[in-house]
Amino acid sequence: MDNSTEATEFILLGLTDDPNLQVPLLLVFLFIYLITLVGNRGMMVISLSDPHPHTPMYFFLGNLSFIDLGYSSAVAPKTVATLQSGSKVISCNGCAAQFFFFVGFATIECYLLACLAYDHHAAVCRPLHYTTTMTAGACALLTVGSYVRGFLDASIHTANTFRLSFCVSHEINHFFCNIPPLLAFSCSNTHISNLAVFCVVGFSVFFILLVILISYLFIYIAIQRMRSAEGRKKAFSTCASHLTAVTIFYGTIIFMYLQPSSSQSMDMDKITSVFYSMVIPMLNPLIYSLRNKEVKNALWKVLNKLYPKPVSVNRK
Repeated sequence: MDNSTEATEFILLGLTDDPNLQVPLLLVFLFIYLITLVGNRGMMVISLSDPHPHTPMYFFLGNLSFIDLGYSSAVAPKTVATLQSGSKVISCNGCAAQFFFFVGFATIECYLLACLAYDHHAAVCRPLHYTTTMTAGACALLTVGSYVRGFLDASIHTANTFRLSFCVSHEINHFFCNIPPLLAFSCSNTHISNLAVFCVVGFSVFFILLVILISYLFIYIAIQRMRSAEGRKKAFSTCASHLTAVTIFYGTIIFMYLQPSSSQSMDMDKITSVFYSMVIPMLNPLIYSLRNKEVKNALWKVLNKLYPKPVSVNRK
């Protein structure tokens, strides 16, 4: 330990060392990121351009799309640049910045999904009081609280992780700076860091899941009491996209961070990380636009505004 030096830069080993896979991975990741940019920017345009842009659902979906762009952009551009140039070096400050923004935006998404669940609960269970419950002030407060909590958690994790010494090796067995691979090669005692990760992430995940499950329990009860088949169909259609996004997002988060460290496989963690850092931000706009009738209608309205149909003139 006396002859070791603190790391000033790291080497990201990436997903694989096989040179034959570098170009296919580059093309796949670039394609995923471009679809993510187009899809999430499209959702943001819908939330601003729809005739009813100030409704809570569009407000939260617009913020959700911004967050998806944020944490995807924290990982994908550097990954694509590494595959394109072959340079795997990242500075310690760059690694910390990537770590901070990825954790921050991902945590904010957790809380925004809970906000959407509460919005659906208010719309289905208390429709007559919806406008007084989900006011502009209440939506802003929920959103600001999500951002504050997300970046607070990111600050805790960043400080907790980068206070450690990385003096045994400067090679990160991953394609971006994430908690498990950083803790894996630290030469410090990581017991407290692992405990902090488990407690903070565990609290966020299970508290938010509890909020979502309770919200949907009341939603289910309210839907069963509806006499109109059309009303039940509309309620299920509104909630289906959100439930799909919640299941995919929280399933990968729980698998990644809350499994016992003894059962973790770094190769499996890499595959899981690709899914929730790149694929989920691409899927979310597709899920909400294809499974939500209101979003589909808003999308067609925006497209008709941007590309109006030519008016045919009958010549006599």
